[in-house]
Amino acid sequence: MHFTSESSADGVTQRSFTLDGVPGVLWHPDGSPLGGRPLVLLGHGGGQHKLGPGVVARARRCVRRHGFAAVALDAPGHGERARSAQDERFATEIGELIAAGRPISAWVARHTAVLAERAVPEWVAVLDVLGGQVEDLGPVGYWGLSLGSVIGIPLVAAEPRIAVAVFGLTGHASQTEAAGRVGVPVEFLLQWDDGLVPREGALALFGALGSREKTLHANPGGHLEVPELELASCERFLARHLIRAQ
Repeated sequence: MHFTSESSADGVTQRSFTLDGVPGVLWHPDGSPLGGRPLVLLGHGGGQHKLGPGVVARARRCVRRHGFAAVALDAPGHGERARSAQDERFATEIGELIAAGRPISAWVARHTAVLAERAVPEWVAVLDVLGGQVEDLGPVGYWGLSLGSVIGIPLVAAEPRIAVAVFGLTGHASQTEAAGRVGVPVEFLLQWDDGLVPREGALALFGALGSREKTLHANPGGHLEVPELELASCERFLARHLIRAQ
């Protein structure tokens, strides 16, 4: 893990890094080691990146309110990462679908599944490196909606170090098998009027989750209209379980 820049504001240190060519950002309290501290993995949505306003705000709240650390990566084809022709096509189509409020096309669903296959080993590598650098890496949680869930569901299914997760704004049959292997507590967000993700698909995916503790939070509104109260609820959910796991 090669750190490329560092800044500090309001008690939060932000460190940019690359790992095997994958750009990421690590946040933690100023002057405090990571050892024993809960770590939140933050997955961004389609067409976004690791330093999107929502990701940064969430990371800083994790640090300032709860004393956690947080890390985000650019998903394949996003942010600072090079884009293939398929990545360019995906970015164009997902933007058009969101703008028009139309359901995700079969091609977009297949492409996001391919992105997840590439992204899961990258997240595992980050945990491996941080675990090797920190004597006592604390409990790990995952937060990711939309594309963040497409990547997060197979990651959480495969990674025993993750103890709790927030998913939502997704629901495709291709995710069902991995969802069945998720066993950690999950809070799942659904927008009732989501034109991008059909309600039936999201409900089916929630039902497929193998977690014994899982909660569905549904609200009116479209794909990008998740209420702030729900984001706050997810934060409390993660904090409660991560503190309990310490």
